[in-house]
Amino acid sequence: MHQPAQREHSDQQRAKRLSRLLVCAAAVPVMLIATGCSSDSGSGDSSAKDTAGLGATTSADATAAAPVQAAAYKKLPEPCAVLSKKTLTDLVPKGATSGKEGASSDVASRGSCSWTSLDNNGVKGSQFRWLNVSLLRFDSSQTQGEGDKLAAAYYTKQVREAQSVAGAKNAKSEPVAGAGDEATAVRYDLKKKEGAFKQQTVVARVENVVVTLDYNGAGLAGEKAPSADTLTKAAEKAVKEVVAAVTSANGTGGGGTTAPSTSASASPSSPTPSKSASKGASASPSPSATKKS
Repeated sequence: MHQPAQREHSDQQRAKRLSRLLVCAAAVPVMLIATGCSSDSGSGDSSAKDTAGLGATTSADATAAAPVQAAAYKKLPEPCAVLSKKTLTDLVPKGATSGKEGASSDVASRGSCSWTSLDNNGVKGSQFRWLNVSLLRFDSSQTQGEGDKLAAAYYTKQVREAQSVAGAKNAKSEPVAGAGDEATAVRYDLKKKEGAFKQQTVVARVENVVVTLDYNGAGLAGEKAPSADTLTKAAEKAVKEVVAAVTSANGTGGGGTTAPSTSASASPSSPTPSKSASKGASASPSPSATKKS
């Protein structure tokens, strides 16, 4: 009598257990999938962040350690010995031995020398000549860059200054071949109280050294003015001689190492021009200060 009821109750119990098993079985894959996605996502983000951080660090380290090419020339020649006696006799005939070296706090980086000539012809007047050679050498440094590039920038500045002298007349500029890596001659006429001066400024760069040669002349007290063409030709010849002296002072091929420099402290800061290297006509001494014989 009671068997059908018991069987029905037993069947209901089994059905409930089966239902619970099916629900749990269905839940397990969902949990596994959720856990797997969560794990992969977290791992990916962390890996990406770590990789990005490593890349930034590596890039910063590479930038900080980027080598700077060492300057080719390490020294300068004696400024009053850069021109031969013959050249000085041609340019400053009465002052070939009158070279006066300018003051310098660092002779390996900057130097200058000037010569004055007054050829007095009595009542026929006088021929005045003034010559100045200045040398400026730039070192490479981690903070300022390569010496030759610094020199190139200064070379451009010197040429522009020579081309923009106040009161200059009949100005003319031309490139000079065979004088280092680049060279420009600037010439003009300049009226001064002593007379009309013919000014020549030749700027040349060889590697990390800039040479500025100022040469002017005038006919005084009725003497005929010198030829600008003749003075410019003489100045260009002289600057080539100075460039050769710079190269010779550093040995064949410059004598400077080309190995990269990685230490900023090993390269002193770039020099600034000394007062003794001031520009041509304005820097030339007054011929009236020299007594006539």
